[in-house]
Amino acid sequence: MDFMERLKDNINSLPDLPMKLTLGYLTAKDSLVLYALPGGQVIREYYDGVKDQSLNYEIGIKTKDQQKANATLWQIQTHLEQVEELISKDSSFQFQKLRVSNKPFLSDQDEQGFFIYLLDITADLTTLKK
Repeated sequence: MDFMERLKDNINSLPDLPMKLTLGYLTAKDSLVLYALPGGQVIREYYDGVKDQSLNYEIGIKTKDQQKANATLWQIQTHLEQVEELISKDSSFQFQKLRVSNKPFLSDQDEQGFFIYLLDITADLTTLKK
């Protein structure tokens, strides 16, 4: 399923993002990432194998500039609340909606002075059989 790639592309289309969003986890240096969280659930499963699912994702940013981290996630959060369509390039999902589960929040500050801010979202998708 290419949902994460489509969401990444959508977020990276925002003007003035201080860094590009990538898929994966936070690195040892400045990074802005999207990754799946546990806890998703199947809402409905059809006889043909198609599923309506609610899936959890997190966007994290790590930087020594606390203002940049906070502003970046608020910019992304505001954008995500307005997303009405994401189209699969491989016909693996149909987008229903995005919900911001948690507004941007400070999660950690490490010994090197990096701030880690997180933003949690839930995506309602219909996943299609290939």
